[in-house]
Amino acid sequence: MKRFALIVDAISEWSGRFSAWIFFTVGLFITYEVVMRYVFTAPTIWVDEVSRVMQVWAAYLGAAFVFKHRKMITIEIILKDPSTTRRRMAETLAIIMLIIFVAPATYFGFQLWLKSTLAGHTTDSFLGSPKWLTHASVWIGMGLLAVQAIVELYRVWFVGVQQAEDDRFADTQ
Repeated sequence: MKRFALIVDAISEWSGRFSAWIFFTVGLFITYEVVMRYVFTAPTIWVDEVSRVMQVWAAYLGAAFVFKHRKMITIEIILKDPSTTRRRMAETLAIIMLIIFVAPATYFGFQLWLKSTLAGHTTDSFLGSPKWLTHASVWIGMGLLAVQAIVELYRVWFVGVQQAEDDRFADTQ
């Protein structure tokens, strides 16, 4: 399981960093569009749709990275000590609830992607890009989040509850 966890962590780390670069690229595209539209009065037809698709991918790919680094919203007022059984039970419940959400999202996202791929559906825009391009982000991102959640569930009981990185630094100072 340790090897599996390391592989999942590496994929989540890569996807999070890739997600950040996607968001950066979207910013460049939008800047380009603003300059083209308002300086040269020559708007593009591709920036809007390409930016939206890239933002969807970045959001879904970044989810596992955020979860791995414990940067999702957590409330630790009562359960501050990560070594208690109550904290482990609370973490377990939270992770199970996450899995209950992402497992169907992965399954139905895959079904939607498969249907749009086989049918050849495209968007109703000037670009007419294939819909599978955006539908794939749902099942890939949620699938990665589900696998990362399983790894984190393993860690809660066999390694110990991880704190957010900022919290670790606060304890050592």
